[in-house]
Amino acid sequence: MLDAAGEQGIADSAKVIRAFHTLWPGADDTGLMDAEIAPLSWRLAGLITAADWIGSNQDWFPPCAPGPALPDYLDAARRNAADAVAAAGVDTPAPSPAKLFDFAPRPMQRAAVEAPLPHGPALAIIEDETGSGKTEAALLLAQRMLTDERARGLYFALPTMATADAMFARVAQILRRLYCGPASLALAHGRAGQSEGFRLLRDARAANLDEPGPTDWLADSRRRALLADVGVGTIDQALLAVVRAKHAPLRLHGLQSKIVIVDEVHEMGDPYMGALLEQLLHAHAALGGSAILLSATLPLDLRARLVTAFERGAGRPPALPEGRAYPALTLAGGNPVALEPGAGRELRVERVPTADAALSLLVDAASQGAACVWVRNAVDEALVAVQALRAQGVAADLLHARFALADRKRHEGVALETFGKGRAARPGRVLVATQVVESSLDLDFDVMVSDLAPMAALIQRAGRLWRHMDRRPAAERPLPGPLLHVLSPDPDAVEGARWAQPVLGQGAFVYPAALMWRTARVLFDSGAIRAPDGLRDLVEAAHGDALPVPEALERAELEQIGAAGAARAHAGHNVIDWAAGYRMGAAGAGDADYPTRLGQPQRVLVLARRGAGGLEPWAGEGWGVDSCQLSEVQASARRLDALPLPDQRAPEIAAIRQAWPDWLAATRILCPVGEGGEICAGLYYDTQLGLILSARGDARD
Repeated sequence: MLDAAGEQGIADSAKVIRAFHTLWPGADDTGLMDAEIAPLSWRLAGLITAADWIGSNQDWFPPCAPGPALPDYLDAARRNAADAVAAAGVDTPAPSPAKLFDFAPRPMQRAAVEAPLPHGPALAIIEDETGSGKTEAALLLAQRMLTDERARGLYFALPTMATADAMFARVAQILRRLYCGPASLALAHGRAGQSEGFRLLRDARAANLDEPGPTDWLADSRRRALLADVGVGTIDQALLAVVRAKHAPLRLHGLQSKIVIVDEVHEMGDPYMGALLEQLLHAHAALGGSAILLSATLPLDLRARLVTAFERGAGRPPALPEGRAYPALTLAGGNPVALEPGAGRELRVERVPTADAALSLLVDAASQGAACVWVRNAVDEALVAVQALRAQGVAADLLHARFALADRKRHEGVALETFGKGRAARPGRVLVATQVVESSLDLDFDVMVSDLAPMAALIQRAGRLWRHMDRRPAAERPLPGPLLHVLSPDPDAVEGARWAQPVLGQGAFVYPAALMWRTARVLFDSGAIRAPDGLRDLVEAAHGDALPVPEALERAELEQIGAAGAARAHAGHNVIDWAAGYRMGAAGAGDADYPTRLGQPQRVLVLARRGAGGLEPWAGEGWGVDSCQLSEVQASARRLDALPLPDQRAPEIAAIRQAWPDWLAATRILCPVGEGGEICAGLYYDTQLGLILSARGDARD
């Protein structure tokens, strides 16, 4: 850079530094230790980026002729700055002490209001069962932190875009009670523009500046979304603040003035993502930020790692919480505040030995009018199950992640209407779904069959069983009591690492074999899920390593331990070097160069149909970004790469792709869907079944 600038450039930069020192004589690092300068360097880099983005907007800061002295220009710029900051949506109104909710508080919510807050950056961990009101407790605690001037805003970090969309709708309803004025609210994920609630709020704000919601400037970029007073998005948008991506300091700047609320934090505890979350909490605390973590099934070792990372970032010796209390509110630096558990319930668990037995069970339950669900671990197995049910005359719906976005939203709407809070008493239908129903949708089933999955996931799934008892009490249910049926091999008959495949098919390989076996052993020995007082013991027994696995699984477990170590090492390579400061510890890579989560690589397809004028997007009108996103579906890169996908150089495809933005063209494959749903040999799309892959040729056999 010095060579490129040349001698004159170096001399000019020295003049600028001297002039700035005259304008801000107090901006001096004399007396600061290196350990104090490093966090300030990250903070300064983010502040300058945000200021540059606002200051370079010529509508707010029109060009002026050369001539004004720097002090005179600064005075004029400051007058414009107040209007610019307000128009951008980063001029945060004062927090309101208004009552957030009109209902009587539950035990966790009372604890959130009454628990003493520690001095300095605060980390709170809320652990309670599904449906206990953890989100409301977090909001009550966050309101206290806002009025205590510990932060100016909030950022809700969710595991998926679907859960972020659902949370966005909830937060929008109480935004007026959180602030005394119209706060800015943004949805931060790659498909925010497809959220109807987000679009309505954006339009309302544009029409009336006194309305809370996203400003046009914030809505223009998901990076800017973190600068809004209140942001709701995926955890990925927050984790990008601590990987070697170009705008990491900007994201840190956006978050440092906010309380970061991480929901379903147990879903982010895999070795790679967990290490990134530890770094995020460390950096956030070092910048003076506070955080709230929510979970129904948080393993104690993950809780300890997150507390340690935060406390070290805050410059305090980590004091790990002791005890196994549950439900509990933990404030870093102290032990969990044990709560008096509410009315407990015992959910009996029975093992279903074969898929045919599960099928018969669901056919019988649906015939009695029950609202049924079969949660499958893999999409291919879900496709087999729904077709088998329909073949026996059962009304069966399907929901998974391998639908085009427009079709998935439609299927989610049908699921909410048929199986949601306001459903009919006896629909007599079955929903076959994958993990998408674990946390993002408020559904209520009379009968549940679930593929064997890790204990934490099973507990989440069970939270959708006999859920809204106030609307549908036991006497009005078609069956005498709730029962969780788990499709699982016998944990006493383990012959090798693939022990679960004969029963679960491809769903046996979604989760580690040792974890699956421990879950089966603990769950079937217990015979029940006792909530809330028994949840901690179930999670610790299944997700820990105290229970030795059968000899046939020892090698698989060792391989998994090695893979976990490699993932943490990978994370260590990808995160910013916080201690080195911005100049030496940052990098300028693109967001996609350093992933926020590991997993099987995916390919994103943009589906198209043939119309009178040529290829049209599967959903929407015209080939804009919104229509492309509504038409997107993704699947395993390994499986798609084995198929003869449409040639992207074909004239009709290339003509469309040529008009796409570079980022879209670099990451998407345009796929026309022909007659009968065929995309190419071995690949089909069906609006009722989704994307179907087969190496044989006809995937629908």
